[in-house]
Parts: sequence; C-alpha cells; structure tokens
Amino acid sequence: MNLKVKQTSERHHMLSPGDTVLVALSGGADSMALLNVLYELKNEYALTLKAAHFNHGIRGDEALRDENFCVEICREMGVELFVGRADIPALAKKLGIGIEECGRQERYAFFEKIAPGAKIATAHTLSDCEETFLFNLARGSSLKGLTSIPPVRDNIIRPMIDCSRAEIEAYCEEKGIRFVTDSTNLSDEYTRNRIRHKIVPELKNLNGAFDSAFSRCVDSLREDEELLAMLSGAAVERASVPEGFLVEPLSVLHPALKRRAVADVIVEDIVQPYHA
Repeated sequence: MNLKVKQTSERHHMLSPGDTVLVALSGGADSMALLNVLYELKNEYALTLKAAHFNHGIRGDEALRDENFCVEICREMGVELFVGRADIPALAKKLGIGIEECGRQERYAFFEKIAPGAKIATAHTLSDCEETFLFNLARGSSLKGLTSIPPVRDNIIRPMIDCSRAEIEAYCEEKGIRFVTDSTNLSDEYTRNRIRHKIVPELKNLNGAFDSAFSRCVDSLREDEELLAMLSGAAVERASVPEGFLVEPLSVLHPALKRRAVADVIVEDIVQPYHA
C-alpha cells in the first residue's frame, strides 16, 4: 500500500521535499494506517511529521480512550501530537448548525491553528468517496457533488484516496498496526453507515470490481468538472467590465456553462469589498 499512496501523492502533487505534514489522527484503522505510511515515507521526502487528535466531547469514556490511545502511539513512534477538545453538541446548539458540520469546522480550525503552513493529511479513502458520491446522488447533487471528496483541497491532502477500506484493513493486519473502533460506525442510525452497510455491498454484488470501476468513474467526473470550471471561468472573465458583467456574452452560453457562470458572478459579486 505504501507504493499506492506514493503514486497517489505524486499524481496529485501532494508532497514536496521538506514539507511539514500534520496527520489528522482519530485512532481508527484508516488514520493509523495513514500515520504509518507517512512515517515510512518521511525520510524519502524529508518530511517533518506531526499528528493532531480532536476530541469532540460526544462519546464520553470511549472518546477519552481514543485520545489516550493516540497519545500512547505517538509517544511510541516519537511523533509530536497535539490534542484539542470541545463540547461539539453544546457548541452546535449555540451556533444553530448540525453536529457534524460544527465538528468539522472546529476540527479544521484546530488543525490550522496548531500547524500554520503545514499540509493537513486526512485519512479519507476510496470507500469514503463511494459513500459520499451515493449520499450526494441521493440528494440530487450537481456534477461537482458527484466528484465526491477531492484528493487535494488547498493545504488538505488525502494520500489514501485511492485505497479501499479492505486494503487498509489488510495493511493494518500485515503490519500489526493497532487501532481503535468508533462504536458509532456500527450503527445504522447514521445515513453514511446505512450506505456503507447496505447499499455498497449490493453494488459489489452486482460488480465484484466495483471499487476499481468507481475509481475510473470518479476520475472521469473530476476531469469533466475541472474542464467545465475552466470554461466557465473564462466566460465570466470575457464578460467582465469595470461596472460589473455583460449579460449578452453569458446569455448565449450552453446551459451547463450558463448556470456555472451565473453562480460564479453571484459569488464574485458577493465577495466584492464595499466602498462607501
């Protein structure tokens, strides 16, 4: 799996010699595999490897167990670990947003605070991409949503994005990598878990090579999305004038580009600074 992660990293230009990389470490199989792969690659890329664990204050003693486990593992490996804590349910209620969204915001804010300028490596996998694709499909997402989880977003890198969960579990067994299991992953109360436990297995019954087929599909969708975004951006630039945007050049665009261009114009207009 080390080779696969290395190939993915090079294809998407994730790692450069001398990078500081902060691993988002939950203690689960995926993040523990990521920590170990990057640990084995760190000398080759001259990486400064650090880790961060964020306790969301949701699972009580189990969450504390995960935190202590991460502390123990990083101490054994000699990897500097940062630990953050927050009462996400209370904060989400105060902000009027969902627990998952709140947790994500606080988690990434913590990562950026402790390691400014570092690349943040998350343990998202091909299996996570499949689940996100199906979730977005069920909600009627546009093409961008169907591209699922991007391999790279700003300073966030996902070196295991081409690895399936089965490959990661096999890697952990082969290497004797210890990990903890989040009990909420076993419950079908959550939509993502129902997709994981019920829908994906049925798709794999239809096609035993579903993982590789999906990988080809989502790679193609990402290329299409990238091209359309470039064409839309060029159209908006051509329609741009000092006072705003010309309607006529945008009105004659193909509907697929017109929707994107209008959305780009709206966003650009919203973020323009206000001058009194």
